[in-house]
Amino acid sequence: MTHDRKQHIAVIGAGGWGKNLIRNFRALGVLKTVCDIDEQKLNARKKDFPDITYTRSYETVLADTSIQGVVIATPAVTHYELAQAALAAKKHVFVEKPLSLHLNEAEELIARADKEHRILMVGHILRYHPAVIKLKELIAANELGRIQYVYSNRLNIGKIRTEENILWSFAPHDISVILFLLDEMPLSVTATGGNYLQEEITDVTLTTLDFPSGIKGHIFVSWLHPFKEQKLVVVGDKQMAVFDDIHDEKLRLYPHKIEWEKGIPVAHKAAAQVVQIDKAEPLKFECQHFLDCIAQDTQPRTDGHEGLRVLKILNAAQQSLNKDGIMISLDAQRNNVFVHPTASVDKDARIGAGTKIWHHSQVLGGAQIGENCVIGHNCFVGGRARLGNGVKLETNIDVWDLVTLEDHVFVGPSVVFTNDLNPRSQYPKKKYPQYGKWIPTVVKQGASIGANATIVCGITIGRHAMIGAGAVVTRDVPDYAIVVGTPAQVVGWMCECGGKLTFKEENSTCSQCDRQYRKKENKVQQIK
Repeated sequence: MTHDRKQHIAVIGAGGWGKNLIRNFRALGVLKTVCDIDEQKLNARKKDFPDITYTRSYETVLADTSIQGVVIATPAVTHYELAQAALAAKKHVFVEKPLSLHLNEAEELIARADKEHRILMVGHILRYHPAVIKLKELIAANELGRIQYVYSNRLNIGKIRTEENILWSFAPHDISVILFLLDEMPLSVTATGGNYLQEEITDVTLTTLDFPSGIKGHIFVSWLHPFKEQKLVVVGDKQMAVFDDIHDEKLRLYPHKIEWEKGIPVAHKAAAQVVQIDKAEPLKFECQHFLDCIAQDTQPRTDGHEGLRVLKILNAAQQSLNKDGIMISLDAQRNNVFVHPTASVDKDARIGAGTKIWHHSQVLGGAQIGENCVIGHNCFVGGRARLGNGVKLETNIDVWDLVTLEDHVFVGPSVVFTNDLNPRSQYPKKKYPQYGKWIPTVVKQGASIGANATIVCGITIGRHAMIGAGAVVTRDVPDYAIVVGTPAQVVGWMCECGGKLTFKEENSTCSQCDRQYRKKENKVQQIK
């Protein structure tokens, strides 16, 4: 649609990318004001567009009630403050990527835009590129078949930033496109990189995204590369697509096939097919889209929520970079959950804040794990297992379905839990319920189980009990009891803090923490 000059836009930032926005909004007939604190940049723009108002005062822009929309093309560190001020002044906002540098700031901007009933749009330009839109259509029509992986390069030798690293400067474009094409968020993010020119600024990064569908995305960005390259490769089991933004033929399809011949996969190459697309400038479409959203009161395709999704991935990638390339779980990111790259955690497992899941461990969907737990090396947690807060599993432990470990339970190396009293391989319980059922086991708060102990199902281990190493526990264990042997027998009593209790008649005071206990009929209770 067309717009007259009654719809006024201001561009904030007259530098590198700002000049392109100025050119496009002026061509659309809506640009009223350009603002920048740098007088030299303003003077350079004045030579090209002398009919526009120029100012160094952002406050003047915000006070101008004829300006409906503000376009922010300043350094990323300023995005939040400038966008927040514009929304407070009841302006529609188009902010270049990234939306902000922090998740909480992005969420605040989204909430403020909703409160003020204003458009909040993020400048992810490739979402407006005709080739990317066409590629999405091809994927939706199953022309590529089942997508296997996506790979993008954004490489150049040119302007080296000093205020942001290569990940934040280049990768948002590719992240936005990959999310658009696959229509899903990744479960985890891993990133590695190198700092070659400046100690605190990363120049090269390789980021891997793992999606719930099994697709992997790989993003390679660098500003230390001998030539410019901007490619996105989508590999399907029917065809492969290449989006090359540097060359005239932007989108090509490669109908290569992999066929099995005598048990060996053999590649059969085919000639590339050029896909015809509109040659118009994507930035023009993006600017027009912002104006249309204002006029029609509709949400942009790259709204604040889309910007927040990209920011979550950037934030996770930066965390991975900072920790030498460890995998960051995106589902658990806001809860500060650590999942080692070799661990397998189903997306519908519920995991509390601060929990760590280490090497080669597996957590099935439906499992519930509380806050600040430690799941050690080579552990398994079933889908109907329940772990409270502060639980610690050492190594080689399987917590099967119907096993409940309450808060602060400690489980030593190679402890064995069971949930079946009469297991038969030929007659599994799910298929033959008439032959029995799985039986629950409960380990109460604060109990500790020593290495190599075996816990037969159907029992309850009491609060703060201590199970000795190698014990075979076949019956309920009282609160605070120490049990050892095969079958396990009560041989003493232990305080909540771990100190041994010695009873004189009915009473005992812990020598370590001064807690007081009373014992009656082989049951111990804390009294103070």
